[in-house]
Amino acid sequence: MCRIFLLLLVVSLPLTGLAEEGLVFIGNGALPKADLSALQRLYTGRAVSLGEQQAIPVNFPAGHPVRERFLATVMGQNEEQYTGYWLVRRYVGKGAPPKELPDVDAMVAYVLATPGAVAYVPAAKVPTGSNVIFRR
Repeated sequence: MCRIFLLLLVVSLPLTGLAEEGLVFIGNGALPKADLSALQRLYTGRAVSLGEQQAIPVNFPAGHPVRERFLATVMGQNEEQYTGYWLVRRYVGKGAPPKELPDVDAMVAYVLATPGAVAYVPAAKVPTGSNVIFRR
């Protein structure tokens, strides 16, 4: 019985580490630091700026594990809720969801090249010298 418990504990350790890896929001140039509420408003289209600067959020595609973590830990939603929110918002003419990029490298490249861009990436993938605007 004790062996089974230890085996289960050892097997679950790598999964626990991945699940607990934090998200870091990076922004282009001199975007100011943000709080959780500001980022939630940005990713729901209820805000278009951080501080006095225009902000352009980008997202991973539906089903991406980092997006799932973002939705759960930052937005407090699942994919169906987030997609449904944007479906209604688009229908009533209140904007479109953030642009989607396929992977971390594309997110980082977009943020570095696009004024006002904001993206979330796993903490382990934050490039050196990035403008970190929020850690979760």
